[in-house]
Amino acid sequence: MVAQNPLRYRALPVSVVKQFTFDAAHRLEAYEGKCAQLHGHTYRLEVEIKGHPDPRGLVIDFNEIKALVERVVLERFDHRYLNDEVPFNTTAENLVVFLYEELAKALRQTPLATDVNLERVRLWETPTSYAEVQREDIIRRETE
Repeated sequence: MVAQNPLRYRALPVSVVKQFTFDAAHRLEAYEGKCAQLHGHTYRLEVEIKGHPDPRGLVIDFNEIKALVERVVLERFDHRYLNDEVPFNTTAENLVVFLYEELAKALRQTPLATDVNLERVRLWETPTSYAEVQREDIIRRETE
């Protein structure tokens, strides 16, 4: 049996990142171009959580991140028409801020994730295009 102390290498902050995909349709309001028409995407969502490893050496279990994202994002948005799901224009920029806020709120309510923060959320709309929001941007906005 391994002694408790050697389970964690160092107590440095570490980012843990998990990616997800979901399919959804939308159209952009007040937009001139093809995206004003109904169309769909296979979105890729990247979630980064940062914290200090616990005595086992884990910041947060990947399964906990998966359960969180499934509950907050995938159950609500996968194979849906996004314009019916949110009260704002469904740009990648608006969606990523909304997803960040919803995931951060849900993470704060997760008892196993007491010493972690949602550091960054990145939403890929296409394989070459994404929008992202970082924790520091949210903190800066709240203090202005």
